[in-house]
Amino acid sequence: MDFSRDALAFVKTQAHDAGLSEVRESGYAAFESLPFPTRKTEEWKYTSLHALTQQDYNQAAQNFDLEDASDLYVIEDLDAYRLVFVNGVFVEELSDSISQAGIELTTFSQANDKQRDLIAEYIGNIAETRRNLFTALNNAAVEEGVLLHVSKNIQLEKPLQIVHIVSQQEQASTAFGRCLLVLESLAEATVIEQFVSTNESQNLLLNQTTEIKIGDGAKLNHYRLHTEDETSLHFGGVYVDLNRDSQFESYQVALGGKIKRFDVLVNHNQAGSHCEMKGVYLPKNDQHVDIHSYIEHISANCTTDETYRGIMADRSKAVFNGRIHIHPDAQKSYANLSNKNLLLSNKAQINSKPELEIYADDVRCAHGVTVAQLDDKACFYLQSRGISRPEAEIMLSFAFINELLESIPLEPLRKNLRPLLAQQFSSNQDLTQHILDEDSGVHSEEGAS
Repeated sequence: MDFSRDALAFVKTQAHDAGLSEVRESGYAAFESLPFPTRKTEEWKYTSLHALTQQDYNQAAQNFDLEDASDLYVIEDLDAYRLVFVNGVFVEELSDSISQAGIELTTFSQANDKQRDLIAEYIGNIAETRRNLFTALNNAAVEEGVLLHVSKNIQLEKPLQIVHIVSQQEQASTAFGRCLLVLESLAEATVIEQFVSTNESQNLLLNQTTEIKIGDGAKLNHYRLHTEDETSLHFGGVYVDLNRDSQFESYQVALGGKIKRFDVLVNHNQAGSHCEMKGVYLPKNDQHVDIHSYIEHISANCTTDETYRGIMADRSKAVFNGRIHIHPDAQKSYANLSNKNLLLSNKAQINSKPELEIYADDVRCAHGVTVAQLDDKACFYLQSRGISRPEAEIMLSFAFINELLESIPLEPLRKNLRPLLAQQFSSNQDLTQHILDEDSGVHSEEGAS
């Protein structure tokens, strides 16, 4: 099967909004010009796409019962605006609207003339299609999506939770998602992109792209949570343009998926911008996760702090490639890239490649990577205190990522993620809950003191 040829043929059969024709044509041309990645392609060296070439993909069927949908995505105590998509299709009855002045929130299909002009102005201008086959395909297929536009000096009153649900398909199917976030100068917003699935989302490939434009002095807190089941396929990317003195704070959690490829590109276009990225990936069984980040320091006096931690169990595989590029005019740059990994099995694998490419001389930059296994001495120490070996292993694994978890400023989200992350290390829910209860008690005592 020729995936590229068949994918383009599939895209051509879909009905399209004429207002998005320019970005689709651009994506179509980019997709045609790009070769299909193989193991000889440097950026896909450790991720095989052979499984994709064995299927003929169709449009995802809307076969999901909405009655129990909220069980998949509700975050306890989180007061948020919510938009819900199932297999790429907007579900109005599960979604909210916003009446706050200075805020434009709409799906592409429901956009008015003013909102359509905003979509046309920004969509496709940030996403990197030059080297990313799946982003080019997303451009070629773009039809539905989300626009959030926050006007100058406006703060979004509540977080925006964008939920993508994928469901089981009888035949190989694909769904596309698109998100466009535009913050004008001095605006602020918090956005959660959440990817969930029914118990078995077998046969479905989700291709999702997010573009973000942050104006002068504006700030975005962006969360991307991947908690799909272990049969789903996900190829996604986040592409960010930063203006003068703007801030982008990103938190990524990757738990689910058979194959997950995630690309993030951040452009420091103007002086004084700040990017802080934190991510956790926890594959198990036969899961494969591949994360590529590209940080472009184009202007002076910009800062980047990037920290990723991964724990690989069973026969899982992970790839991390983080690249920070300091351009000649980016003097006074500060950039730090850290990737730490823990292998819980002799059969688990990690391929990590942090990169610094520096063409300016007045900068402060550092990068580092570590790969380790659980410390037997630490396990023995805990066992000598009456803690069982399984408990000790879970405690040490959870502690490895807990620092990043505790840095999440949104408390309801932090509380929701704690059990999800802990359960990655053991199928014994009573054991993980016991450890969480003990840990919660420690935090309560620390707070009281």
